[in-house]
Amino acid sequence: MGTGFPGGTYRQVFYVADVQANGPPLNGELHIDLDEADFLAVFPLAAQGRARLIGTVRDERADRPDTLRFEDVSDRAIQHLKVRVEHVNWFSTYKVHHRVTEHFRKGRAFVLGDAAHIHSPAGGQGMNTGIGDAINLAWKLQAVLTGRAPDALLDSYETERIKFARRLVSTTDKVFTFATADGPLAELVRTRIAPVIMPRVIGFEFAREFLFRTVSQIMLNYRDGPLSEGSARHVHGGDRLPWAPAAGDDNFTSLADPVWQAHVYGSARLDLTTWCSARGVPLHRFDWRPEHEKAGLARDALYLIRPDTYVALADSTGSPQAIERYCTSRHLRI
Repeated sequence: MGTGFPGGTYRQVFYVADVQANGPPLNGELHIDLDEADFLAVFPLAAQGRARLIGTVRDERADRPDTLRFEDVSDRAIQHLKVRVEHVNWFSTYKVHHRVTEHFRKGRAFVLGDAAHIHSPAGGQGMNTGIGDAINLAWKLQAVLTGRAPDALLDSYETERIKFARRLVSTTDKVFTFATADGPLAELVRTRIAPVIMPRVIGFEFAREFLFRTVSQIMLNYRDGPLSEGSARHVHGGDRLPWAPAAGDDNFTSLADPVWQAHVYGSARLDLTTWCSARGVPLHRFDWRPEHEKAGLARDALYLIRPDTYVALADSTGSPQAIERYCTSRHLRI
């Protein structure tokens, strides 16, 4: 493709082991140990007594990853967590990089997923980010190939996704560096201070909600993107449509169909109903509920939803002319 892939490679080697084991951490929950020498995460697997161990290998052992065996891995953190390994079903090592390609598009070529950005597994963001890339690009390709949008629409793929990728790689780099840093001060913060502070912070509901929204990526928005316009109460063009309950179901049910659609919470104007019907644009009207206000939605406002479930246009007047102007300025046929 002819585009650079700037970044770097961590010296540490990661190992992954699928093991049969017993001990307190084999209780169906995630356990992490930030030992002075090693990092270890114990992930539960479905079968009884099975777990996935993910850890780092440092010092001179990291210089020979191709010949490394599970027996060569330091068991200091494993013993600290009181994991008693009975049998190793599978073991592998790999290097971790932190890189983002310079461009997500070059002519007729596009990159996404690991081809566009690679980073440490801190936060478990890799798969979600790759899926987000694919969904963002797929509906735009479909629109251009069917003649419903100009080629320029495809430029918005890089605009919307590369900024998030760079921020993600930067954040995971900081987390990974903290978890694996050497030196007395780093060890003090990681092994003495963080274990005391973090449980207390996570004890607050707002902290747990923030962590959930971050890891699930529902905080991601495209407000500054070329396909985002307007606002109605707390929801802006470029935001992910907020979830809200509705009679018998919720407002996400219609999103299973990846098409352009309009949402109105409250009463829809007659001319909007007529406009959507004439053009085959699904219009979903939800009876106004207090939960809609809590979700940040505006009563009787129009929300034009993209095929990837993000709000393209938020208009407080609920007028179909707002959609007309939006589409005309971008040469779109929805």
